[in-house]
Amino acid sequence: MRQGLKEICEGLGGFTVVGTANGGTEAVVLRRTTQPDVILMDLAMPDMDGSEAIRRIISEAPESRIIALTMYRDESYMLAAIRAGARAYLLKTVDAADLIAAVKAVHRGEYLIDPIIAARVLGEFHLAPTPIPPFEPLLEKEVQVLRLVAQGLDNREIAAALHSSVNTVSNRLRVIYEKLYVTNRTQATLYALRQGWATLDEKPD
Repeated sequence: MRQGLKEICEGLGGFTVVGTANGGTEAVVLRRTTQPDVILMDLAMPDMDGSEAIRRIISEAPESRIIALTMYRDESYMLAAIRAGARAYLLKTVDAADLIAAVKAVHRGEYLIDPIIAARVLGEFHLAPTPIPPFEPLLEKEVQVLRLVAQGLDNREIAAALHSSVNTVSNRLRVIYEKLYVTNRTQATLYALRQGWATLDEKPD
């Protein structure tokens, strides 16, 4: 995959590939020594997932322009990558010409999301009716959990942030879903965004 991308970027794109990494940890280190104009980042890697690698790179070099290139169509992965600092989210099925165009666009400072995922998220966010108001309000601890969910954290990370157990977080999420009439993390995140409890620019503490 990396060799194929390199050939596309250097051949069709006319870019110079300054380095390739076989995992998130290596990518973070490689960025320091090569200082690339644009980074293509996978999300599924064994040593460190792409969103965490993006987060670490952005913390060291906020000006970095990163494209998340992945097989995941799930909105939660997109939100996590964008929150971490990615400027674009593209599926690996993107054709070579569109990938080159995306690299150029991100280098210019633009933001891009794969059209299929963008349509799905925007359709639910803008066109879906406002959720039925909960019969009882969320408790403060439940709101804290929901905000962390909206920031892209998984249950283990939420438990660590709140000094709680994973089981406690799972139970609170179940109660939150019941109160908000939602069934998954993406719907809960959209609810938090609509209520103003979180924003797309918000980063994990």
